[in-house]
This record gives sequence, C-alpha cells and structure tokens, in this order.
Amino acid sequence: MEISSKDNTQFFSNNTILPVDRSSFKSESSTSKEKQSCCGGIKVFLAALSFVYFAKALSGSYLKSTITQIERRFDIPSSLVGVIDGSFEIGNLLIIILVSYFGAKLHRPRIIGAGCLIMSAGTFLIAMPQFFMGRYRYERFPSTINSTVSISPCLQDKSQTPLSALEKSQAKLNAGCEKEAGSSMWIYVLLGNLLRGIGETPIQPLGITYIDDYAIEENAALYIGCVQTVAIIGPIFGFLLGSLCAKLYVDIGFVDLDSVTITHKDVQWVGAWWLGYLIAGVISVLAGIPFWFLPEHLPKPESRKDSSTSSEQSKFITEENRDQHKSYQQIKIAEMAKDFLPSLKSLFGNPVYILYLCASIIQFNSLIGMVTYKPKYIEQQYGQTSSKTNFVIGLINIPAVAFGIFSGGLIMKKFRINVLGAAKLSLGSSFFGYLLLLSLFAMGCENSEVAGLTVSYHGTKQTTDYEQALFSECNSGCACSKNDWDPICGENGVTYISACLAGCQASNGSGKNTVFFNCTCVGTLESPSQSSSAVVGPCQKGNECPKMFLYFLVISVITSYTLSVGGTPGYMLLLRCIKPHLKSFALGIYTLAIRVLAGIPAPVYFGVAIDTTCLKWGSKRCGGRGACRLYNSSALRYVYLGLTLVLGTVSIFFSVAVLWVLRKRSSPQDETLSVNGERGTCRTKSRKDNFVNSDHLIQTTYWPEKETRL
Repeated sequence: MEISSKDNTQFFSNNTILPVDRSSFKSESSTSKEKQSCCGGIKVFLAALSFVYFAKALSGSYLKSTITQIERRFDIPSSLVGVIDGSFEIGNLLIIILVSYFGAKLHRPRIIGAGCLIMSAGTFLIAMPQFFMGRYRYERFPSTINSTVSISPCLQDKSQTPLSALEKSQAKLNAGCEKEAGSSMWIYVLLGNLLRGIGETPIQPLGITYIDDYAIEENAALYIGCVQTVAIIGPIFGFLLGSLCAKLYVDIGFVDLDSVTITHKDVQWVGAWWLGYLIAGVISVLAGIPFWFLPEHLPKPESRKDSSTSSEQSKFITEENRDQHKSYQQIKIAEMAKDFLPSLKSLFGNPVYILYLCASIIQFNSLIGMVTYKPKYIEQQYGQTSSKTNFVIGLINIPAVAFGIFSGGLIMKKFRINVLGAAKLSLGSSFFGYLLLLSLFAMGCENSEVAGLTVSYHGTKQTTDYEQALFSECNSGCACSKNDWDPICGENGVTYISACLAGCQASNGSGKNTVFFNCTCVGTLESPSQSSSAVVGPCQKGNECPKMFLYFLVISVITSYTLSVGGTPGYMLLLRCIKPHLKSFALGIYTLAIRVLAGIPAPVYFGVAIDTTCLKWGSKRCGGRGACRLYNSSALRYVYLGLTLVLGTVSIFFSVAVLWVLRKRSSPQDETLSVNGERGTCRTKSRKDNFVNSDHLIQTTYWPEKETRL
C-alpha cells in the first residue's frame, strides 16, 4: 500500500528523537497518575455495571418463575400470560433506537441510573395488585373451612345448609363480584413489565460502550467477561428466590395461616409471588445509585488516545476529520444518517447475514417459548410443585447453560476455529441439542386418573364429552356444580373434582385434615356395593412418574448444555461476516429482529397452543372462564415439545444454508485463517475491512436476553 509524502512527513515528525529533560519525566509521571485514575474510575464503573446486570437478570428470571403463580392469582389463560411476558420486549423496543442513537452523546452513567429507577418502578408496579385486589379465594367445601357448621358434601336437600351460612356466602360472593367487575388487575402486571423493558434498555448498549471507550485495550475483554459472568449468576438467584416465595402462601402477613386449608402441593396454591418483586425492586434501586455519582467521561488511556478504532464514537469520524474529534457531539443528525440506506442495503445484501438472522429468529422462537413455559410443563407433566420446579431450574439448568457458553468460547480459542468451523460447531450444537430433545417424548407421565375427565366413574378411559361425563348414577342424587374445582383423593387412587361429585355423604375433621365418608362414587370402581372414603387434595401421579422426572432432568441438563455450546460460535459467525464499520448497525438490526419476531410473539402462540390441551377450566366468581385447572398430559407433551422441535428443525435448515453459502464462498487459503485473525470466508473489498480489532471481540458470549434463556 502506498503512503503519501504528507503522511511520511507527519510520521517522521511525530517520531523525532528529542533531548531528554525534566519535562519528559513530568510527562511520564502525569501519565502514570492519569493511568491510575483511569483504572480506578473504570473499575468502579465495572463493579456498578456488574451489579446492574445482576439486578436485571434476577428480576427477569424471577418473572419466568412466577408465570404459573400469576396465572392462578388472576385467573387468566396461558395465552394472556404470554402477552404479559412479551410486554417486556415491547417496552424495550419503544426506546431502543433513541437510546442507542442519542445515548452516546449524553451522560451515559446517569442515563443508566435513570433506567434502573424506571426498572425498579416497573418491578414495584407488578407487585401492587396484591395490595388492592383483596385476599386470594380458592374453591373449598364449606365444612373444610368452618368445622362448627356440619354440612353434607352431597347436598340432596339445600335446607341442610343453615340459612345464615348461605346468606353470608352469597354476600361475600356478591362483594367479590362487584370488585372484580370494576377492574382487571393483571393489566398492572403488564404495565409494570413494560416499564421494566423501558428501564432495561440503556444498560447493555451504553454500559458496554462506556467500558469499551475508557478501558485499557487489553483489559476490555476481561472486564466485559466479568460483567457477563455476573449476569449468569442473576437468573440462578432469581429462580431460587422464586422457589422460596412459592412455598409461602400468597396472603402471608394478611391472614391467619392456620386457616389456610390447602398446601403448596395443591393445584390451587398460589405462593407469595409479589414478595420477590419487592425484593427485586429494592435491588434495582440500590444498583442505580452509584451511576448518579460517576463522571460523564473518564480520562482515555494513553495506549488508546491515538487509536483509530478505540471506541464506538470513532466509527462516525473520518480520517480527514479526526482532528475535530472534540466536536463530535456537534455532528448533525443528517450527516450521521445519510449513509443509513446504503448501509442497510449492504447489510441485507449479505446472504450469510440474512440466512443466519432467519435461523436465529426461528431458533429463538423455539427457545423462548420452551423456557417461558418450562415451569408449567414440569408442574403439569410430572406433578411437581412450583417451589421444587423453580429450585431445579435455578440450580441445575442455568449453570449448565453458563458452562455451555463458556465451553463454546473455550473450544473456539483452543482449536483456533475459523468462520467455517464456527458455522459447523453452531450447526452441530443445534442438531444434537434438538435430537436429545426428541427423546423427551418418551419421558412423560400418563394422565392423572380424574373421574369424569380422564377416566369414567366405572374405571374405563374417557372418550365422551367431558362436561357431561362429570355426572354419573353414583352422584345423580347430589346437587353438584360442574364448575367447581375442589379435588379430593379417593382411597382407590382416583381423583374426584369435588366431594359432591364423589357422592360423599359425610365428613369429619376440618381444614387440611378433612376426611370424607360414604362416598358412593369412590366405591364404584372396584366394589360397587361398598362405599369408601376420600381425603382433601388430588392424588399423586403414578409410581413411574418420579423416575421419569429424574430422566427428564438429566436429558434437560444435557440438552441445555449442548444448545448453549453453539451460542458463542454462532455469535462469532455473525460478527465475522460483516464489515467492521457496519458491525454496530448489524448487531442492532439483529437484536431488534429477535425481540420483535421472537421475544414478543413466541410466548403468546405457545400459550395459545398449551391452552388447547386443557381438560378442566376454572370459573371466575362473576362468571367467565378462569385459569386451567387440569391439562391433558399426553397432549401437553406433544404440543409443547412438538412445537419446540418443529421450530428447531426449521432453524437447522437455515443453518445448513449458511454453511453451504460459506463453503461456496470460501477457498482453501481462506479456511486456514482462524477467527482470531482475518475473516477469510466472508470476504470484503479490502484487507483493511477484514482486520478485526480486539475491542470488537469482547461480546462473544452475549446475545439478546441470554440471561433468561435455558
């Protein structure tokens, strides 16, 4: 490459040997002090940003852990819960363009601090309905609530019930209806999650670029690696917090816990979901405080003052205007935006980028839907409690994901894998991950035996209309409602929707210790002439189910690890196949596409599909359909796993297309280049464009919402 005489003159003039005097020692001394202050400032910012990453990851994962609790508390279907979950992405999208574009021109630490306050406000808002919507009411037979009033479960004659008890019950019901008719409190949860998305927006783009701008070049990768490591710890604590709160009753501190007649194993149980949001909100407030005291700019390290690619800001300044770097904030929007359309055209004209973008969108649809409803799947398929489910996910699955991400980066570094190799590793990871997921079809539990829903009252498998099958000869003399859900377990191992539908004539005890006697339907299955007893609560799943759950955990952990191994190579593939000056723009488009086309719709249509497998819907006090009480286990397994696998398979086809294009465009000479050097397989116009600066290798383990993807 030729160098002009002007450049030669400037080069030699800058490198002229000068006599050594005291001023040089002063300069050296000031430089060391500047370096020390710079390192001190960036380390304080690093610690603060790590804490913020922990806070946002904790609150995001805690939301995932409370999906089933919110569904039961507000009596809403899974599809609506999916809309609530997707509102975070909507909030993020509302301002992501403004923050990414104008954020670098303003006081970045204070913008992050303001984002933390907004995020905490949204987290507090999610918990607010608990304090305004009254106490949680679950369906229970009156005698199990008040032992002083003797009422037969099978109300053959309504005169058996004292009038005062009926009037009191009706008055409470009417009062509840008036309150419910005037509000839909789940909207506050949606708005709170929307605010969380808005507040979280500036943290990643402004925080990472701040470190990139002011950290010593060789330390930048280490610093951001520390931030991402802390971000992995957040979801672990989020799910463990969810496990703890799920064991506590929803109205703890407001009611006498001795009067609660259900346990955390009951399908109607709702834990103290709101408590975790208050804790997460306080953590978010504390995380934002340091940013209000951090400076807008830190002194640049000497090693990066003359670097042409040391920061995001320098990308907008041409060689001719480098002397005017100090006037960066005065650049007009029109001048910065004039290359927008040509850049967009160049980006979408890159077949590798487009194919990888399509593969990522479809794969994230698969993963986001799977992770969002994984707690529900474990609870319904294997009969586990919400507390145990969250504990297992937080302590086993998330560490497997973290280890997989680390392993992917280690493999890339150890074997110096090139871009073509990265595409192969990413494809292999997805292929074997979804192949392992296929084996989960054989690791499900059979439907619980529920009289009138999954089995008939005579012990045969149910094939007729469910609602009509709830009534039989054994309970024909009882005045029962098909809308009730107060399950009891007969001594024959069959669950009955209510004591009334089981034909129980008497009861003894109160609360959780209630025992029902003379249940005419319980004795029908084995000895029709003999009536039997039943206890409060549904029966446990079959004997094989605990063993299947262990198999599921093992395969699930291996699958999480296998899929995560391909995350880093795939992200490196994305970075290496675009020109350096388009890198930030390409990542912005990538993030935007993932959020719009995967983060928002996936929880919704997964929820709609899961709702189709419901066997028994709950009923709201004022009429209308509530949350699902019982799912068809087999149908749920096929829908949940099937939808995940179909999407995953489609994404694999796009990944194969990426590999095919790379092979077609590569040459034997290019394939010898590693990802630590030049982009051999994604050629650009000049060698200068192929050069990869070390400050762009720092986010190799990040992709959108990585912290909560299992």
